[in-house]
Amino acid sequence: MLSLVRTRPFQSGPGPLSPGSRAGLGAAFVLLAIVSAVELADGRAANYIALMVAAPFLTAALASWRIVLGVGLTATALGAGFAFGEETVALPTTVAVAGIALGTAIAVATAAVRQRQAERIAELSRLASVAQQAVLRPLGPQVGSLSVAARYISSTATAEIGGDLYEAVDTPYGVRMIIGDVRGKGLDAVRLASIVLGSYRHVAYERADLRAVVTDLDRAVARSVGDEDFVTAALVEERGGTLTIVNCGHPPPLLLRRGAVIPLEPPAPAPPLGFMPVVRPRVERLEPGDRLLLFTDGLGEARRDGEFFPTADRAWRLLGHGTVGDGLASLETALVEWVHGRLDDDIALVLMEYTGSRGAATVAVPSWEVGAAES
Repeated sequence: MLSLVRTRPFQSGPGPLSPGSRAGLGAAFVLLAIVSAVELADGRAANYIALMVAAPFLTAALASWRIVLGVGLTATALGAGFAFGEETVALPTTVAVAGIALGTAIAVATAAVRQRQAERIAELSRLASVAQQAVLRPLGPQVGSLSVAARYISSTATAEIGGDLYEAVDTPYGVRMIIGDVRGKGLDAVRLASIVLGSYRHVAYERADLRAVVTDLDRAVARSVGDEDFVTAALVEERGGTLTIVNCGHPPPLLLRRGAVIPLEPPAPAPPLGFMPVVRPRVERLEPGDRLLLFTDGLGEARRDGEFFPTADRAWRLLGHGTVGDGLASLETALVEWVHGRLDDDIALVLMEYTGSRGAATVAVPSWEVGAAES
């Protein structure tokens, strides 16, 4: 995920009409044309011009206030032309023209308020996305002896931002990674994700035992949230070809090895961060070419017509070939096609490949054993 902010180019005037504005403008002029045709066909008094007031209101729901004003002035001019084109100007037709003008003013005001609110919401969403991007730094392509790639998939353009998080650091105790998911959405979730990542980026270098890292992260979460808030997380360490995983209520990573997909379930369940988890490490010996997929629960919950995305069945075909970045791109494409472009939750993905130990001097001892020996 890029942490760069792309600014919007300067525009010296109004930009091209949006699809909604074009649709509203087209519907308004169709309405005006129909009413005008009926008036011309009637050939008597101006009996239908009052219907023209619907044109600016129809446009106000979709277009900018300037477009609404133009439609309203057009409707008022047409109504006045029919009304005052009669030999005798009747009071009802005068009232109808005044009603079109008044309706235009109300529609313009409504469109202006709606436009300001939409711009404010869009700006807040942009700022929130920038904040989230600042929290999640780009990963890879190489961290220690691992090839690493990460990807963040937003659920929809209108969805609130979430608190999915990930990080990978090369420490004196091996390459350590975390993936997590904050309960809830919005800026509060991003704030808590930043607290977890900030704490992790410090303690990952200071604690020899992954269980001590979990304890420190749990304290950081407990100090920052309410009684019902929590963070699910999986922490991974690669040390000399030995993989150690501790899981705090998070979906288990998937190990891809020689065509097989192996869920790395923890030896015993543990609650999320914030609920004082007591974790038991799972240890695996890696082989060169092994890949590990870390993901948040948005992937496991993606579904269409009540059927969940078959991650385990497709993982090897999508992720087992090419670079790790290519693998994540293939997974995202297959997932979006599966759900027809509609996801219920954001998804964070991290894919690593073990390329071999960095040297014979590295001792393949899991950090939890180191921590036990030190104690």
